[in-house]
Amino acid sequence: MIATEDAFFMKWNRILAVMAGFSVCAAAQSPPARPSSVHATGEAVVQAKPDQAKLDIGVVTQAATAQAAAAQNATQLQAVLEKLRAAVGASGDIRTAFYSLNPNYQYPRDGGKPTINGYTASNSVEVTVMDLTGLGKIIDAASQSGANSIQGPQFSIKNEAPVRAQALRQAVQDARANAEAMAGAMGMKPGRVLQLEQGSPEIIRPLTRQAPVAMAAQAVTPVEPGTIEVRATVTLTLELQ
Repeated sequence: MIATEDAFFMKWNRILAVMAGFSVCAAAQSPPARPSSVHATGEAVVQAKPDQAKLDIGVVTQAATAQAAAAQNATQLQAVLEKLRAAVGASGDIRTAFYSLNPNYQYPRDGGKPTINGYTASNSVEVTVMDLTGLGKIIDAASQSGANSIQGPQFSIKNEAPVRAQALRQAVQDARANAEAMAGAMGMKPGRVLQLEQGSPEIIRPLTRQAPVAMAAQAVTPVEPGTIEVRATVTLTLELQ
């Protein structure tokens, strides 16, 4: 009886081994699973002309006392502001940006205690200009009336939202085209949108240099606004069919 049972179990084990072998072969020969989605990135760059500019215009004065430095600075900046208001007109804006009054220290070579050697007063205003054609005249008016510190101009677009929206639309179109190309390469078709993410928008403004401070009347300072680039990046995930 025991011998019969042993023979039965040995035969059954052989059957199971053969069945397992068939299962392994079938799994090895089955085709790989097809991807269910495709990810694509889209980019776009939109160029636009700036319609406003900002300048930092200031006066820096030095004197033996703080009162003298401040008084000289106030008188000199007042003359600058009168010229700026006339040059900027009603369409622009002028506002105080920075004011400081600090002592000047002289440090002995022997490492002794520093001493005060006069005072420096600095007062600057931020000028927003809408008429870019008159930007050079504004710079000249400031420098010729006593301004000895001019930074800018920094160009920008007053309403950037439409330009950013245009860049995003083009980026989405680019991402979809990339996704369709990849899906076609696999013999599949793109389906519904599973996910759409926006990258950080990037605004590239024209490079500007410090405007020269004119010491005497001369030709109008040339200013070229150039163009502003708005970049958009999106990541798109589409279902594959």
